[in-house]
Amino acid sequence: MTFRPALVASDLDRTLIYSTAALALTAPDAEAPRLLCVEVYQGKPLSYVTEAAAELLDELARTAAFMPVTTRTREQYRRIRLPCPTPRYAICANGGHLLVDGESDRDWQAVVAARLADECATLDEVRAHLLAAADPAWLLKERVAEDLFAYLVVERALLPDGWLAELSDWAGSRGWTVSLQGRKVYAVPKPLTKSAAVREVARRTGARTVLAAGDSLLDADLLLAADRAWRPGHGELADTGWRAGNVEVLADRGVAAGEEILRRFLAAARTAPAAV
Repeated sequence: MTFRPALVASDLDRTLIYSTAALALTAPDAEAPRLLCVEVYQGKPLSYVTEAAAELLDELARTAAFMPVTTRTREQYRRIRLPCPTPRYAICANGGHLLVDGESDRDWQAVVAARLADECATLDEVRAHLLAAADPAWLLKERVAEDLFAYLVVERALLPDGWLAELSDWAGSRGWTVSLQGRKVYAVPKPLTKSAAVREVARRTGARTVLAAGDSLLDADLLLAADRAWRPGHGELADTGWRAGNVEVLADRGVAAGEEILRRFLAAARTAPAAV
């Protein structure tokens, strides 16, 4: 019988790559890990991995089918220069775009568009409600991503008690989900999921084993869809105590968690059925 190698589907921000604010370094400065910049934005370094993580990622990408899975737009994803062979597949916009050799797959776009039209309220309706519910005292920016979902950049400490829950209830009844990540409040259609896109790549590649990692509520469906998955000791999932039977909870936080996740990926990929 012929088997395919493992498909490793991983979130990026605060799972594998980290901004300066998210590094969570605990060692004395002289003992801090050496960092490699993997993203520059407007001429400034933005995201990092440790040098150890860079070596692990390179080895992982040569051992298994590694696929970034992100809520970032295609433009934001393309700013990242991962220290490994360029992945053939990548998922952007929370499953809205499936990139194949860097180009968005039109067949997948059509599948997504049909699901959104049939299963949830329109982006225009949800965006209008977001803006009406936001207070200029704490709203910094409002953005639409890929004409698929919307998000607000807020002063998190100033959000009124109960505001997020009320927004979640309103959105949920219309087929949308709300997630708070750092300073961003995301409103995403429920049919727009990372897991659906990962299943499509697994189908196309014939992968028998799916490994996954992520830190946010938008990653929960991805982790549940995997054969084995990991979440770090930080992020929305950690804050809410989210657990599942196939998900290993790591104690590591910050950039150290990125290293540990890659070690777990690599060990699991090496024991998965290999291609013949």
